Amino acid sequence: MNSPKHHHCVTSLKTLTPHITCLALHRNLLYAASLNLINVFDLSHHSHIDAFNQSPASGFVKSIAFRASKVFTAHQDCKIRVWLITPSKRHRLLSSLPTVADRLRRCIVPRNYVSVRRHKTTLWIQHCDTVSGLAVNHTLMYSVSWDKSFKVWDLFSYRCLESVTAHDDAINAVAVGGDGTVYTASADGSIKVWRRGNEAKRHALVSNIGKQKSTVNALVLDGDGTALFSGGCDGAICRWVWGENDVVKMETLRGHGGAILCLIHVAGVLASASADLTVRIWRGQRGSGGYCCRAVLEGHQKPVKSLVAFSGEGDSNGVVTLFSGSLDGEIKVWEVFALL
Repeated sequence: MNSPKHHHCVTSLKTLTPHITCLALHRNLLYAASLNLINVFDLSHHSHIDAFNQSPASGFVKSIAFRASKVFTAHQDCKIRVWLITPSKRHRLLSSLPTVADRLRRCIVPRNYVSVRRHKTTLWIQHCDTVSGLAVNHTLMYSVSWDKSFKVWDLFSYRCLESVTAHDDAINAVAVGGDGTVYTASADGSIKVWRRGNEAKRHALVSNIGKQKSTVNALVLDGDGTALFSGGCDGAICRWVWGENDVVKMETLRGHGGAILCLIHVAGVLASASADLTVRIWRGQRGSGGYCCRAVLEGHQKPVKSLVAFSGEGDSNGVVTLFSGSLDGEIKVWEVFALL
């Protein structure tokens, strides 16, 4: 399974600060958040070309998303920041969400305030704990937080359109299908499915996938959105599909010896990152449709926190280039291939 025919490490990248919290890809650029700092690498030559968000006050960067030339970053200080990618591939801060204009517009109306803890209220458009995940779907962005809610943002006006108290504990992950279906995963052990009807302005709960035995840390949809994968602190990965009336579990993938921290799905390949210091590569088996582990990528010295990957278009060899970011401060670049 670990034959060189299946994968090899191309190179390793180092950031200016340790502790990789998340990775993201956009237009041949690799974004690597370490503590509060966001490092940018040009993948043409794997060189470090920029670093932004210098302020430690923002706390850890938990998630990065994109739309056109805009970068959206989720932070431990409860804010979402919006950055512009300049023609020189530098990054300039445009705003933070919620915007000052949105806060001023709503602050004069008492019903816009919600109670967040004893004797404390805040505007419903603001997260009141770490923003843990972002997902962009067309002109909307979804943010999830440890405050148990998810919010919906208009990417043209930057206004918050909706806030949903979704779980009984912190929300750790979000995934959005092409049809706008929203999936949220929480420390309460549940995965919930949300949809907004053609006429309804608010998202409604359409399925509550039964309580898992442990915290759910990661979610990812497959390429066509027909299957959902979840991973949690018990080290197991579950594959879910829509049945006639509800979401049903198809199989459980085991092999990791620690918590699942990240899942990605690229070109038919599922990759999982774990606290056991490894990355596992899974692929569906012909005929049965079930997934099995095809490779284990080893070499990190601390838990692997984040993964991103891309596949070469028209590449008959099916090579997937994968990046793994670890709490050891290292980003490894892998080529994974011949996994048919």
